[in-house]
Amino acid sequence: MRAIAWLRRNPLEAAWAVFAAANWVAMVAWPSWETVPFHFVWISLTIVYGIRTWSMRTMWAVLAVVVVATGASISADAFDGIQLWGELFEVPLMSAMFLAMVWHAQRRQAALAEVQGVAAMRASLLERQERFLHDASHELRTPVTIARGHLELLRREQPDAPELEVALDELGRMERIVERLLLLAKSEQAGFAFEEIDLEAFLSDLFIRWTEVAPRAWRLDVDLAGPLLADPEALRNAVDALLENAVKYTDPGDAVELAAHADGVGGVVIEVSDSGTGVPPEALPRIFDRWARADGARTRERGGAGLGLAIVAAVARAHGGRCSVSPLPRGTVFRLHLPVRVAADDAPSPAPATAEGEFAGAGPRAGALGGRNRTDLILAASGENDLSEA
Repeated sequence: MRAIAWLRRNPLEAAWAVFAAANWVAMVAWPSWETVPFHFVWISLTIVYGIRTWSMRTMWAVLAVVVVATGASISADAFDGIQLWGELFEVPLMSAMFLAMVWHAQRRQAALAEVQGVAAMRASLLERQERFLHDASHELRTPVTIARGHLELLRREQPDAPELEVALDELGRMERIVERLLLLAKSEQAGFAFEEIDLEAFLSDLFIRWTEVAPRAWRLDVDLAGPLLADPEALRNAVDALLENAVKYTDPGDAVELAAHADGVGGVVIEVSDSGTGVPPEALPRIFDRWARADGARTRERGGAGLGLAIVAAVARAHGGRCSVSPLPRGTVFRLHLPVRVAADDAPSPAPATAEGEFAGAGPRAGALGGRNRTDLILAASGENDLSEA
């Protein structure tokens, strides 16, 4: 029963044993032709070991049997004068060839084991990271929500207490930081859900929301038609971060433009430009790094955690794209490049003639292209609006 079980587990080795035994019999039966079956035995042994690596104990045992069997046959023929004694040196040469295969096979096994170990470790790390994100999301949001609820109750009892407003504002900042950290972690895990979105309607919605909360000279210029394949929530966060950055570094009445156009190679470019203070040249290389801020001061008006533009870069990478920044004579233009195709009409109608103006002191606008279904909306700044979180 054990022999049958072994044969079922090792059919290749059993077939090789039969083949090697037959060739050894041929060496004994036809000594003048024994060179051919001799090489068949050794070559087949090397091939089998390359396919099915054995334990070192089994390998040395099989090697010893083959050396003794083939060496004894050649030695007997040499004593009888049928073969030359020099043929006996074939045995150590073939043994050396086989041991070279053993060395390479052992190295391959060690490399595979190392790769499997690294893969298992990475899988474990990803699982623990997902579990940590789930736990952190709950543990970080829950106390903030509870604290906000108690502060809201206190504000009803003490509506004129400025300390409560400060505490609520700080909780709001903490919530935004937590949400952005979780989004960054999600982007590194490729956890985005892609779907088709109407980019024109999508950007128009974001534009209207921001015009209602920030008194700026807003302009929307969407020169695209058709759906875009993207993660809507992640893309919304990225564009919100660009618009928030533009609002943060501009004053009431300054120009802010949200634009989108095809890049000519099957992708789309979303631009946010402003006529604000701009980005210092020394800050440009690290502007998309985490915790990086263009200004050194952490003020209430313009001090951030330095995660907004890092989110833009993370979302761009998750979509297979990139982001860039270019200084203007006055202000800055940020571009989000998404290499995903937009389903456009094959025969676009010409765009209506529009004046391609400039921002007030901001220099020429970048990326204004004519196209089908173009949305070109200009809203003047209103001093009655208050800036709040969008």
